[in-house]
Amino acid sequence: MSRVSMTLARENGRICCASCKMPLAGGSESWKARAILTEVSVARLPGAGLGVEQEVTIRRFSCPSCGALLDSETALPGEPFLEDVVLG
Repeated sequence: MSRVSMTLARENGRICCASCKMPLAGGSESWKARAILTEVSVARLPGAGLGVEQEVTIRRFSCPSCGALLDSETALPGEPFLEDVVLG
């Protein structure tokens, strides 16, 4: 198994959770589509100021097996996921 990032690894051509080794997707597939997604308005986060845009959300992608946080991103409603390309 080789590390792709702090939270993802590659094993047998598949992208896996680095914590529990659960396969999430094939090498050319979107692993984010197979993760557990939670979204929270950035304005609702602790420390958010008054000038924070109400529509901006933070997306959190977690492993469906162990619950480890795999990635997060900010987005507007309806925007597609930011897809990471895993090379190698």
